[in-house]
Amino acid sequence: MSAASNDTIFTAVGGHPTFTRLVDVFYNHVAKDEVLIAMYPEGQELKGAKHRLQTFLEQYFGGPSTYQDERGHPRLRMRHFPYPIDFSARDRWLTCMRAALDDVSLPPLYEEVFWDYFQRAATAMVNTAGHEV
Repeated sequence: MSAASNDTIFTAVGGHPTFTRLVDVFYNHVAKDEVLIAMYPEGQELKGAKHRLQTFLEQYFGGPSTYQDERGHPRLRMRHFPYPIDFSARDRWLTCMRAALDDVSLPPLYEEVFWDYFQRAATAMVNTAGHEV
């Protein structure tokens, strides 16, 4: 899809500005989490990470195909494999995303769809054993 159609979740939740806010708030929280921020090769420079997450989420929820145009198939598990992600890291990631999702105040149906996806995706990224915090 080269442009968002009018009957997508992307459009229903407010399009690009909503995803920009979600990603900005998420990364504000990530930057404050010493465990999560240590996983970013660029350190505190999160511009690239923000762009990748935003374009991925926009495409996933029916927006433009910018992510795939720039990076090809998402292959999320493969792309995250170099980083040791245990259940504690998953929970930290979800805490940051929960705060971002609460900030954007989506209508309840869409909030549920997003949260369900984030929980499933975060769990799928776990690639190493770890202890719960």
